[in-house]
Amino acid sequence: MIYKMVKRLLDIVLSLVGLTILSPILLIVAIAIKLESKGPVIFQQERLGLNGKVFKIYKFRSMCVGAEKSGVYETKGDARVTKVGKFIRKTSIDEFPQFVNIIKGDMSIIGPRPTLTYHPWPIEEYTELQKRRFNVRPGVTGWAQVNGRKEVPWDKRIKYDVEYVENLSIGFDLKIFFRTIIRVLAMQDNVNVGETAKKATGKGQESEVAATIEERRKN
Repeated sequence: MIYKMVKRLLDIVLSLVGLTILSPILLIVAIAIKLESKGPVIFQQERLGLNGKVFKIYKFRSMCVGAEKSGVYETKGDARVTKVGKFIRKTSIDEFPQFVNIIKGDMSIIGPRPTLTYHPWPIEEYTELQKRRFNVRPGVTGWAQVNGRKEVPWDKRIKYDVEYVENLSIGFDLKIFFRTIIRVLAMQDNVNVGETAKKATGKGQESEVAATIEERRKN
């Protein structure tokens, strides 16, 4: 598909430009993280990428070292989040190191957010329809993120991801991009509001996803 090649080229160019322009901010954030708490500036974590391949995602560290041992979800007022971490999470600056992931080919600017290898569930437990979300590179932002982000249950997030993959286009990407800018400026949906990893029943969920895809195609 021609757009996939164009999309990859745009990802590389925009990421290089982004890193260049934002380099002073990245340096200041890195120093602030190092001064406030012990541990690495960059947080690395294994995620599932294109075709389900495991890669390491990069983020500015926003929590104390070892925070994952206390659970996957961050909640309002979470003591594990540092002062610098609260700011970079609210402004989404913690995601900026993913420009490096994009240049390496692990990620795209727009696409399904890369899931943990074990959460919301292992890749073996995704249905065949859900696995379509892995047919494209994961993104820094995606269709699920602009439709509720962390407050959306995982089965519904994956439904949005599959819908995106089945309707990949420059118009769809631009729509997601501009809606993301609005949400970032408004600092919306930055904290989990509850347990979102419960599965819906398999066949019922697949029927719902397929119906949504078909409806979008008709429109």
